[in-house]
Amino acid sequence: MQTLFEDLEIGRVDRFGHYDVTEAEVLDFARRYDAQPFHLDAEAAAANPIFGRVAASGWHTASMAMAMTVEHWRAIGFASLGSPGLDELSWLKPVYPGDTLRIEAEVMGLRLPSSLAGIGFAKVRTIVFNQADEPVMRQVATIMVGRRAE
Repeated sequence: MQTLFEDLEIGRVDRFGHYDVTEAEVLDFARRYDAQPFHLDAEAAAANPIFGRVAASGWHTASMAMAMTVEHWRAIGFASLGSPGLDELSWLKPVYPGDTLRIEAEVMGLRLPSSLAGIGFAKVRTIVFNQADEPVMRQVATIMVGRRAE
């Protein structure tokens, strides 16, 4: 079964995902994409008043969230056609090796474009939580969703 634009409702909340954050992945991502000392080095991270220990890059957190989202979309047959971008992205708390992440995604708005047949736009707020149910990241994005043939 496929989940199309017409299947969405404002207020719909999907809860999904389970992502175990590993030190190896945190270090690898940081080396490749965000080589700041507090993402790579225990001493530098301990001296940082925000982190206290090696923490995942915010961009890594966003990437882990995207991986969980795409896995969920595959499971429900979600007809994603991409995204024109984010309205908001906030990293609320550090994510550390050993954390387990999950997501709650809420449909905040729906609209039909006047010039694009077969596509609807869904505004979705995604909140990523750690194992203590603390929000660690929040984003609001517009997602292009396939529609039923008319």
